Amino acid sequence: MKTIRTIAGAALAVTLALPASAQEVIRAVTAFPSQLAFSQSFLGFVDLVNERGEGVVRIDYIGGPEAIPQNQQLDAAARGVVDMHYGPASFHLGTMPEADAWVGSTVTSMEARENGGFAIMQEAFADRLGVELLAHIDSGIQFHIYTVDEPGRAEDGTLALDGARLRSQPIYKSFFETLGAVPISVPVPDVYTGLERNTFDGAGWPIVAIQDLSWDKFLKYRVDPGFFQTDLAVVMNPAKWEGLSAEAQEILTQAAADYEQISYDNFQKVIADTDAKVQDEGMTVITLEGAAREAFLDAAYDSAWSRMEAAGTDRYDALRDAYYDR
Repeated sequence: MKTIRTIAGAALAVTLALPASAQEVIRAVTAFPSQLAFSQSFLGFVDLVNERGEGVVRIDYIGGPEAIPQNQQLDAAARGVVDMHYGPASFHLGTMPEADAWVGSTVTSMEARENGGFAIMQEAFADRLGVELLAHIDSGIQFHIYTVDEPGRAEDGTLALDGARLRSQPIYKSFFETLGAVPISVPVPDVYTGLERNTFDGAGWPIVAIQDLSWDKFLKYRVDPGFFQTDLAVVMNPAKWEGLSAEAQEILTQAAADYEQISYDNFQKVIADTDAKVQDEGMTVITLEGAAREAFLDAAYDSAWSRMEAAGTDRYDALRDAYYDR
C-alpha cells in the first residue's frame, strides 16, 4: 500500500548508496507481510531514519513472516538474530501482561510519552521481553466487530451476538464472550478461506486493514463505536542498541518520537478514507447509542484492564493512570 509511505513523505530508497562501513546497520523484520498498511507504515519509519541517519545509521528491512516466522520474531530480536522488530505487543501477553495498557488505552502514544506511560512500558519490555522499546507507532486505530449478516439487537439497543462465531484473538476473546459470541482463533491468512466457507459469522479487526485482506467481500456490517487501540511496537536488541554511537541513538530516538505523531496523523486520514470507501461499496454501519454504547465500551475496556490486573503486575496502577481516562 504505497500511499502510507507517500503520506509519510518518504519516497526514499531503504538502502542508501553509501559504503556499509560508513554507517551502523540495523536489520529489521515486521510481524506482517510487507503489503499490509501497517508494514508499509513501518517502512515509512525506516525511510525517515535512513534520511536523517545518512552516513551514520541505516535500517535494512529484511522482510516479514516469510523471513522469520511471526511467532519467532520477538525472540529473534532479543537474541540478536535480527536487530529490530515491529509488531503487536499483545502477541506477548502471556509473558508481558502490561501489553494490555496499550490495548485498553484511550490516549495517544504522544500523550503517553508526556505523562510517563511510555517510560513505564519501556521498563516492562526490558524486564519481561528482554528488548529495548523505541516507539509505539500507528496508534489511534481502533478495532471493530464486523459481521456477515446484520447483528441482532436487544430491546434496550444493546448488541445481541449469542452464538455468533467471531474470528478472534487473545486481546478481545473475553470481550466477545461477554457479548455472547463464540470466539474462534485462527491465523490471519486462514480467515479469508474461513469466511468463504462460512466458518465464521464475523470477525474483529482494525478498520484500516479490512480491505487489505479482502475480508470486506464477505463482511457487510460494521458495529460502531470502535474499541481498544493498536499496540504496535518498534523494539531493538539491547546489545545492538547499546553498541550504537550516541549520534545514532539520538537519531533513532528522535525519529521514533516524531514518527509516532506522523503515523498517527497518516492513519487518521486512512481511517476516514477507508470508512467512506467501504460504505460506498455497500458496508452497513450499525451504530450503538446512549446507554447501549456505554455498556459496549465499558465491557470492552474492562476486559483488557481486568485481564492485566488478574495477571499481576506492580505497574498496573501507574499504567492505568497514564493510559486510561474514560
